[in-house]
Amino acid sequence: MSSLIGALNASASALDAQRSRIEVAVSNMANAESTRGADGQPYRRRDVVLSEAPLDSFDSALGRATAVGVKVADIVEDQTPFRRRFEPSHPDADVDGFVAMPNVDVPEEMVNMLGAARAYQANLSAIGLIRDTMQRALDLGK
Repeated sequence: MSSLIGALNASASALDAQRSRIEVAVSNMANAESTRGADGQPYRRRDVVLSEAPLDSFDSALGRATAVGVKVADIVEDQTPFRRRFEPSHPDADVDGFVAMPNVDVPEEMVNMLGAARAYQANLSAIGLIRDTMQRALDLGK
């Protein structure tokens, strides 16, 4: 039963990680046209860095953790150069009429968001299967 709980915890940690990926992708898309932030620079695309998160589940027969979760290790700014768009009437245009635009590619963010949403859904399904398995095990014990 402890391995099922470890798997449940691993899927729950993945839900958290995928939620963060979705939130960052939404933030990137919302700021895709933000040419000036608090620092006076265009918005920089952000990306989520995931890492493994060992869980408290331990199998004494194997002598190691039976499940590994995932956690958000960091949210980093993408350092690719800003896009430039010719728009001489824009208040942020340089002397040549070009505006520095955020390094956000909206279709790429949509793909990231779709991938995170599908991973979220897959982990919800896994949690449902684990819950059903635990319930069946309890029913057998009656």
